[in-house]
Amino acid sequence: MNVLLINGSPHQKGSTFTALNVISEALQEEGVETSFFHVGNKPVYGCIACAQCIETKRCVLTGDRVNELIEAMAKADGIIVGSPVYYAGPNGALCALLDRAFFLKDDLYAHKPAAAIVVCRRGGASSAFDRLNKYFTIANMPVVSSQYWNAVHASKPEDVLQDREGVQIMRVLGKNMAWMLKSLKQSALPPPAAPEWDRMDFHHG
Repeated sequence: MNVLLINGSPHQKGSTFTALNVISEALQEEGVETSFFHVGNKPVYGCIACAQCIETKRCVLTGDRVNELIEAMAKADGIIVGSPVYYAGPNGALCALLDRAFFLKDDLYAHKPAAAIVVCRRGGASSAFDRLNKYFTIANMPVVSSQYWNAVHASKPEDVLQDREGVQIMRVLGKNMAWMLKSLKQSALPPPAAPEWDRMDFHHG
């Protein structure tokens, strides 16, 4: 079993990475392997809604790392996305990548356990956390919870480990993710069949 930890910060070894690493350690204690994906600090394209990915399940815009991310998410058994909080929301580059990674590709990730974490200096954690969870709940992905909303407060990487409650939340999240993955593996039950999408569009004359 492998969990992909997505570092949505432009800083490869910053506060977001530090919080994700706490989760990684908790997962490894439970015998679950982890791997990291760093979104980086290079420019990222936004989705242009061309819908060409409906057949290929890959993005036609190849100037950034989105297709690497899609491949990594498709291979992982579980996914955890971490982001710093900017203006009460996640990093815009991360959202641009996730918009394209999820658009018309939900079947690649359906029924994989997922979770989000956020790191903020002071405020905006809840709204950023809510934004990230929208990707999972539109893609038939079970959301793994912890004992509180998944947030750590820090200005610097070393601050993360000073937030004792935040660290505990990260560790409980890792343990819960491991428990869900093991439970799903042991049950061997097939996921429910996806019905034909009963989509409604409202047109006003």
